[in-house]
Amino acid sequence: MYENLVSRFLRYVKTETRSNPESKTTPSTQTQVDFAHILAEELKEIGMSEVAYNEANGFVTATLPSNTTKAVRSIGFIAHMDTADFNAVNVQPQLVKNYDGQSDIALDAEGKYKLTVKDFPNLAHYTGQTLITTDGSTLLGADDKSGIAEIMTAMESLIKNPTIKHGKIRVAFGPDEEIGVGADKFDVKEFDVDFAYTIDGGPVGELQYETFSAAQADITILGKNVHPGTAKDTMINALQLAIDFQNELPGEEVPEKTEGREGFFHLMSLSGNPEEAKMSYIIRDHNREKFEDRKELLKKVQSKLNASFDQERILIHMYDQYYNMKEIIEKDMSIVEIAKKAMENLSIKPIIEPVRGGTDGSKISYLGIPTPNIFAGGENMHGRFEFVAVESMEKATDLIIEIARLNEEIA
Repeated sequence: MYENLVSRFLRYVKTETRSNPESKTTPSTQTQVDFAHILAEELKEIGMSEVAYNEANGFVTATLPSNTTKAVRSIGFIAHMDTADFNAVNVQPQLVKNYDGQSDIALDAEGKYKLTVKDFPNLAHYTGQTLITTDGSTLLGADDKSGIAEIMTAMESLIKNPTIKHGKIRVAFGPDEEIGVGADKFDVKEFDVDFAYTIDGGPVGELQYETFSAAQADITILGKNVHPGTAKDTMINALQLAIDFQNELPGEEVPEKTEGREGFFHLMSLSGNPEEAKMSYIIRDHNREKFEDRKELLKKVQSKLNASFDQERILIHMYDQYYNMKEIIEKDMSIVEIAKKAMENLSIKPIIEPVRGGTDGSKISYLGIPTPNIFAGGENMHGRFEFVAVESMEKATDLIIEIARLNEEIA
């Protein structure tokens, strides 16, 4: 349907752009900088105006000017360039045409890695479609290079079809979403739109305007190590204190035992020795009050355990990462209704559910541009079993165009 959509996507995923959480630069990797410049040239080639790369924040932005005489609210479409914490070198995408919806799909030649219908029953939704998979050795990168390809293709289509009326459209491709810092420096004043959408969701129909509120707690535990043979009443084992700390938290409120709007504490790492240990938690909840209560509970556990010693043994550095964008977006639900109506116009059933995570839109909404999230089509993201259907990408491209058209029509 869109002649350049698939070839564009395949070209993008073969370009390695993994982000690096240990880096102090923006973007966090040079490969993202290089990719940003490639995208900037492509935006110019398809006819976009005001194409710019912002060295301060790593975003590529561009404008499609309004082609209507109406006073129309301006829209932004945003996607991220980086891929997640999984091998992303030498991505070799494979096309599975006319998939039957029932068969397992071997990813590598040896058959070591398979997309099985037992493990991934969502495969049944793709009968008759063309799937793009990995070769089992890398992730695919549909998160979020499918979003970039869809936005780029939608802009190209609007430029080639000026009879489709629309207001001003701005696009942005940014870095480091996967490590949670990509939108921190986003320049909302320069982007200058009334509202935006991140094209960064999963299967067809996803429309999300509610995310977690999120914080991280990095904990250092100071022990006192002596010879275990003479340790009675003297040793303070930092590892045991770490275990005690974990056991003070509610055992059922962890990711593997929660769903929907249920929040959690997630112990991401624990390392050390009897002398010193380090722990790292992420704290998540959709409800702001419960979110604050969770952070307070960590402090109470800290105080309780520290009270047994003559000095502070448990040190916590806790900081907020992002907040539930619903608190911003619900003030003007028209932007959700536009996306919902556009889906219905295309015979796509909207799936409106809270995100058990966050998006760049979480931060951008609080920076001043309300930004819900829309599907990009990928499944099983962040690993070797990731795939996306060509038809899903086509529907996402259709939706971007329909949102732009509908926004003008109702103005």
